[in-house]
Amino acid sequence: MNWFAKTRSFLAGTKDEMSKCTWPTREHLLESTLLVIVALALTSLFVFIVDQILFRIIEFIISF
Repeated sequence: MNWFAKTRSFLAGTKDEMSKCTWPTREHLLESTLLVIVALALTSLFVFIVDQILFRIIEFIISF
């Protein structure tokens, strides 16, 4: 079997497997995207607050 036949077989198998997949609806996709954005914002805010607190503590220690 040459590389062309192997590639064609692979692509045919891929097409068959992709037809078995269930894809999310537009509403579900938007809901999941919004959830990820909110989680990212909350995590970023938490990291920012912890960073500021640690910065102030270290700045206080160094000022002695």
